Amino acid sequence: MNNALILPAPAKLNRMLHITGRRADGYHELQTLFQFLEYGDTLHFLPRSDGQTRLHTEVAGIGHDDNLIVRAARRLQSLSERSCGVDITLEKRLPQGGGLGGGSSDAATTLLALDRLWHLDLGEDRLAAIGLELGADVPVFIRGFAAWGEGIGERLQPAPLDRPWFVVIHPGVSVSTGALFNHPELTRQTPSISMARALQGGHNDCEQVARSLQPCIGEAIDWLKHFGSAMMTGTGSCVFCPLSDREKALRIMQATDRKYPQWQTFVAQGCNISPLHAALK
Repeated sequence: MNNALILPAPAKLNRMLHITGRRADGYHELQTLFQFLEYGDTLHFLPRSDGQTRLHTEVAGIGHDDNLIVRAARRLQSLSERSCGVDITLEKRLPQGGGLGGGSSDAATTLLALDRLWHLDLGEDRLAAIGLELGADVPVFIRGFAAWGEGIGERLQPAPLDRPWFVVIHPGVSVSTGALFNHPELTRQTPSISMARALQGGHNDCEQVARSLQPCIGEAIDWLKHFGSAMMTGTGSCVFCPLSDREKALRIMQATDRKYPQWQTFVAQGCNISPLHAALK
């Protein structure tokens, strides 16, 4: 058990998300600001010498072999000349389909953990490229810094974001990313802006369509707007409100729990260095 490794898989927020075009392959060109939260899943890794990769936690609606954790582990296995294996246990806190990057974060944590445990020493650039094969958001978790993202979100540069406390609500529904990005009313031609302009404020181009697909997303946003600015993260369904004061954030969370007990609400501070990278140092 001395070789066991326990690491966080933090949530992310998109502080803004603009869709600036659609590529020939169907993917959308984006501009976004990524920031991590000091809140997320936790993964336990225990190496084994028989070449078996086993995830000992079931995730509703996702088969074992389809889980990004298993896919990430097996992708690294294919690059190892040794008979590497691992037992993985997931403590799941982040909702599926919430726009918090839970699956992508789990995959990134798996790649970084197994690169270390299996002594692969692939380097961050190679791991980010492997991560991009698994999902567009995986590289930002591999890089581990708050970032201005462009392209499909994979072109990253550090972003000097403030670090507020966030009230985050998951309104108990998920949004199909495919349905959202294929929706005829989705805004796809927002003019490109600079990172400096984005740091002054932006919006989420996915929000209006997500509201129409799942009205309770709009209800959650409108509720949080009683207390400050509010926005949806990613393609939804989670929404957030930034606040300068932790105690105020906790009071809003308590009020939300009383009024909307069917929603999942939490408070966490934003951070510009991923808790995963802090743990790996």
